[in-house]
Amino acid sequence: MTDTDTARPGAADPARTIVFQGEAGAYSDLACRQVFPDMTTLPCPTFEEAFARVEDGRARLAMIPIENSVAGRVAAIHQLIPHAQLHFIAEHFQPVNHHLLAVPEARLADISVVHSHVHALSQCRTFLNAHGMRAVVHADTAGAARDIAAKGDRHEAAIASELAAEIYGLASLAANIEDAAHNTTRFVILAKEPVDPGPGNGPVMTAFLFRVRNIPAALYKALGGFATNGVNMTKLESYMVDGNFSSTEFYAEVEGHPEQQPLRLAFEELRFYSEKVRILGTFPQHPFRRGG
Repeated sequence: MTDTDTARPGAADPARTIVFQGEAGAYSDLACRQVFPDMTTLPCPTFEEAFARVEDGRARLAMIPIENSVAGRVAAIHQLIPHAQLHFIAEHFQPVNHHLLAVPEARLADISVVHSHVHALSQCRTFLNAHGMRAVVHADTAGAARDIAAKGDRHEAAIASELAAEIYGLASLAANIEDAAHNTTRFVILAKEPVDPGPGNGPVMTAFLFRVRNIPAALYKALGGFATNGVNMTKLESYMVDGNFSSTEFYAEVEGHPEQQPLRLAFEELRFYSEKVRILGTFPQHPFRRGG
């Protein structure tokens, strides 16, 4: 058993454990606690380990960031998804509210150096420039907070979540310092077994992978069925397969359930022009999509 396995009480019970990539206090940890307050959160050093823990039954769920409204897609996830034996069962939109964290005796005027993940630093550039603070890149936000607490230097701070301040005994010298008020991370929740909400239980999303045949206009023809059947495609991402410049795989998300006729017909046409189609999961639409 590792140190992370004992990070919080009850972590030894796989059925009540949800994993995330990063340190305790990361924004992924915050998302886990907000969506599943009765489960134990378990940090993992890599996305690969988080996936593996769910695949082999050491955890029930994984909370995985897939895109951010400022930084864009999380590229590493799109490379791992095709090889994972997991299913999308839900989505969550988490507002990112950055805090400037320092040891309790520090004051804002004391801070000259700020540590955090490269994206967090870039998302708070206006605040840092306004206060003449030097940015230092760290592997992640929560890890930066942990190191600031251990160092105890009142002239240095970290940009991280309010949860990280609570865990590492730091004070928030400034809240909501992100440049963009819309800064939001979208997470997908993964499980070993699919959870089908059914075609008649409210609006749903369907995520899938496909690879078209290497022929002219294959992608155009493959996607034609979604247009002609009135299916709204909200996401289409492409990436290279096994280093082959002529082989491309696509990740897509659409509104609707595969058993509903419009999407069923669209998938029939997609499969005609594709080498493979793999549905990753059908899950309820988060209220955030409808302004909720």
